[in-house]
Amino acid sequence: MSSSSSSPLPPAAPWRDPFTTHLSSLQPPIVFTLSTLHPVPHSLTPADGIPVLPRARTCVFRGFFGSLPPNNGRNPAPLNPPIYTSDMLTFTTDARTSKVSDIFDTASSPLPGPSGGGGPVEAVFWVEEAKTQWRIRGNAWVLGADIDSDGEGARKVREVLLERMRKSGEGRGEKGGDEQEEGKKEWSFAKEVTAHFGNLSPVMRGSFKGPEPGKPMDYGRGEGEGELGGRLEDLEDEVARRHFRVVVVVPGEVDRVDLREETRPRRWLYTFRGEGGGEEGAKLPGGEMEGGWEVTELWP
Repeated sequence: MSSSSSSPLPPAAPWRDPFTTHLSSLQPPIVFTLSTLHPVPHSLTPADGIPVLPRARTCVFRGFFGSLPPNNGRNPAPLNPPIYTSDMLTFTTDARTSKVSDIFDTASSPLPGPSGGGGPVEAVFWVEEAKTQWRIRGNAWVLGADIDSDGEGARKVREVLLERMRKSGEGRGEKGGDEQEEGKKEWSFAKEVTAHFGNLSPVMRGSFKGPEPGKPMDYGRGEGEGELGGRLEDLEDEVARRHFRVVVVVPGEVDRVDLREETRPRRWLYTFRGEGGGEEGAKLPGGEMEGGWEVTELWP
């Protein structure tokens, strides 16, 4: 692995099992609504002085970071050893979209890209079969082709993600810890990004060679930009990879509303307090600590 962390590996979040169980009832692709804050240029700021406006769009859930969902053996990219998992959500996007600029522009300490970000986001899932809404709030980090570099943004992203990654328990085989250690040497963030690119269909990969999303069509295509609907087999295509990004949402709060019983709806708030959070105890009335998370039942 290109970076290491001395922090103890975190346990699974208490909300992860019910969340993944609910998602298993959905037909792929699993989609969610992602909300960001969009900075308003000073010259266009409304009279009431609001500096940002909400923006929401539908994204495809690409699994938890470190646990790339299989694509029925059709992914041509070299894969990382299956030794890590996490509770961090992933999706893929084009670097030229407004969601990426929102994530960079609203970060508390903006860092230069391609990798970086850290702005606040909220991801909302509705699971019809479970009659449950999941709202996952946190900070989003963007991974580009430079993710294994010494760039300031890339180093910060690796540091943040490593703190929330843990061993998956898979791929140990008979060698146990020895195999895990060997896997750690082979694992890299750059390989994970390429694996996400390979997990897309050839047409979806080709979309990253297309014109800038949201640009007026009368501007035409730029140099090296392909046709809409074009297929792309080359995982290292320079134009497509320049635009491709993996985004990881590091959750800080998870709000779960269960509406299965009409006369007894229920709601829980999971708040990340850190691995040492339990030492100070719960901070909300009725809250209980579970593996660095405070779990509080709320009025729905």
